[in-house]
Amino acid sequence: MDSRNQVFSTLSARRRYEVWFVRLGLANGSGAWWLRYLLMNPGRGGCAPDRLGSPVQVWAAWFQKAAEAKSFIQGFPLQGFQLSARGVSPFRFRVGENTIGEDSCRGHLQVDGHEVSWDLRYRSTFSVTLSDRGWIGFSRTAHSDAVFAGRITLDGRVFEGQPLGFGIQGHNCGYRHRSFWVWTHAYFPRPAGGASTFEALLYNMPLGLMARKAVLWHQGKEYVLRNLREEARDRQRMQWNLRGSTRDGCSVEAAIDGSGRLIHPLPYLRTDCSGSFEVANNSLARATVRLHRPAAPVEVLETVDGAVLEIGGQG
Repeated sequence: MDSRNQVFSTLSARRRYEVWFVRLGLANGSGAWWLRYLLMNPGRGGCAPDRLGSPVQVWAAWFQKAAEAKSFIQGFPLQGFQLSARGVSPFRFRVGENTIGEDSCRGHLQVDGHEVSWDLRYRSTFSVTLSDRGWIGFSRTAHSDAVFAGRITLDGRVFEGQPLGFGIQGHNCGYRHRSFWVWTHAYFPRPAGGASTFEALLYNMPLGLMARKAVLWHQGKEYVLRNLREEARDRQRMQWNLRGSTRDGCSVEAAIDGSGRLIHPLPYLRTDCSGSFEVANNSLARATVRLHRPAAPVEVLETVDGAVLEIGGQG
């Protein structure tokens, strides 16, 4: 069983966040959902009394094409919270009616007069680790080309399907959030079935250094990009262009466009409890990826709304 969802934190950790998340683009094209299960500073009870300081939190954000995005965040105490032991598979996170495991998740939130619930199952063929620095932190993708089935309800509006949508289920952890990062994931359905995906992560490190990695999964092959270079990055317009090459002579160009009214600010709380900062997310972004292989025509992968682009901090 894949270990990318295994719990790293212990409930005695006084300064640490760990999050399991889902980005799900609906198959009917009407929008996308961003779901987030967060454990933060359990050893000190979160960051009380901050509004976002609960040690256990569940987030749901609805990116709809017809209107501005909405997000719902509900906090929970540690009492009644259930978490599998560190390093154990299969893992399980449960608080109240909210739970996430290796291949399914459920939720029920009541926030500011709104009610949202979900019951989802997912499967995939590819997983990847973008960053792993042990105790400092990691970014892992347990389901990169995920297919989702099930039901989501928002204030009586029902989204249901077999499949319901497509996207990613990932897992991040760290002593603190980086002061700057850019992350994207794009899902490209293929006419013959299955999907290709592209995922890239860049974040700052001490001494002015940057960590960066990008991976293309296409036709059953993993292309790990070396010499990754940014061609353009615009935080205000939410646009990111980059390119890289593989050891066997292939090259990839990617253009991610998250511009427009669907840019949604999400509040992330610092693990030292010194306040929050804004993370910009567009879970209905456009993406174009060009794959150049020796002695082969250029392949172009495109999606008008199957990508997510996230930019945190300033860099």
